[in-house]
Amino acid sequence: MAARADALLGEQRRLLIGGELVEASGGRTFPSISPWTEEEIARVPDADAGDALRVVDAACAAAPAWAAVPLPDRVRLVQRAADVLEERLDDFAVLDTADAGSPIRLTLQDGRAAVEAVRRLAGIAPELRGSTIPATDNLHLTVREPYGVALRIVAYNHPFMFAATKIAAPLLTGNTVIIKPSELAPLSALLMGEVLQDVFPPGVLSVVTGRDAALPRALVRDPRVRRIGFIGSAPTGRSIQRDAAEGAVKHVTLELGGKNALIAYPDVDPAEVARAAVEGMNFTWSGQSCMSTSRLLVHEAIADEVVAHAVEIIEARRLGSPFDPRSEQGTIVSRGQHDRILGLIDRAVAEGARIRTGGRRPDGGDRGLVIPPTVLDMVRPGQTVEQTEVFGPVLSVIRWGDQDDPVAIANGVQYGLTANIWTNDVTRALTVARRLEVGYVWVNGWPRLYAGVPFGGVKNSGVGVEDALEELESYTTSKSVNVIFRRG
Repeated sequence: MAARADALLGEQRRLLIGGELVEASGGRTFPSISPWTEEEIARVPDADAGDALRVVDAACAAAPAWAAVPLPDRVRLVQRAADVLEERLDDFAVLDTADAGSPIRLTLQDGRAAVEAVRRLAGIAPELRGSTIPATDNLHLTVREPYGVALRIVAYNHPFMFAATKIAAPLLTGNTVIIKPSELAPLSALLMGEVLQDVFPPGVLSVVTGRDAALPRALVRDPRVRRIGFIGSAPTGRSIQRDAAEGAVKHVTLELGGKNALIAYPDVDPAEVARAAVEGMNFTWSGQSCMSTSRLLVHEAIADEVVAHAVEIIEARRLGSPFDPRSEQGTIVSRGQHDRILGLIDRAVAEGARIRTGGRRPDGGDRGLVIPPTVLDMVRPGQTVEQTEVFGPVLSVIRWGDQDDPVAIANGVQYGLTANIWTNDVTRALTVARRLEVGYVWVNGWPRLYAGVPFGGVKNSGVGVEDALEELESYTTSKSVNVIFRRG
């Protein structure tokens, strides 16, 4: 893998605009920094507002012809894109591991999951249809039409998977699409643009990168970009809503952060809860996952056993180089995020939390932005770490008793993405599921997404759902047509 990484990182990456691989205006670039070595590994095109105008011009020019392509032909092209991407999955994995610090075995899994998701959406695209309404004896029908130009801004924690899967719905529904990856992990998206350059007509797919807010702000504010989908933090999501409104009335969907709770009742096996808590934290991704159940709300009757089991599982995990296939956790994506997480751990301790494991660089660790899996016990509702999305490998344990309402604690944050309920009482499980202010619930499981089940959040966790037929529908507008056969 090392030799392949060196070869890929030695290649010059370019933007995909109008079907051509081009440099940013003026040849500007910015560095991509490895979170394992903290050294520059590549130069990335640094597009600006002028490049934003150029890419939107190209996407607009291609939009009418692409919308006119029959759905079966669009499906075939998207399936072809999945085939082409599949041929380079090892390369995408290598770039994500080098760029984002995620373990190589996980980035390989991400690639396979991405291709499967693209094929799944292509397979259900024909299910998106209009309807007829028997309003009168005349003909009343609805048809689905594309917005025109769609913009997808995606996060750094699953760089290739997000870039690949989030082009599918816009393209299948007849939109041209612009992908803007995170500046913290842009390399795999740029390679995706290269390998898909000849799959779609010029301007149908564009990939652009930029170091600061100038590029995405110009794209979001352009009135011709009528559909925007964003994956990232809540503050940035709100900023996108404001910027979009400056340009025009737009359809904006947001998949944002979470401060997700696992609620464990005393009628369940403590060892199973501990396993669910560890799996649910997504420590394999260093906790950099919006759906991590980062708050463990455990009944005091089983809390000691659950924490002990969780610590035992965690301390058996292997940390190391992201390129080591045995490594079970990689790095934090950047120095800034790494230091922010450590600061939140310090603040939690100052506010009364107790570190049961982790909290600092592992013994003998001399490189990499690595933070070991951390368990903070005795966290109380309302404390900073209980309210803040850490986006790192930090599990907060909140103990509750019979006099407490764990659902109220779970709901007492600004977010509402996911929740996990552990109980053997079916009635209780369904009652709690209804009370939870979230968009996605597991009962006696741990975070994974299921094919065709809509995923999305409420409150400050977002607007809209993805990974299902509803995602396809959201990239279309509905037009009502009334054909009058008789007058009078």
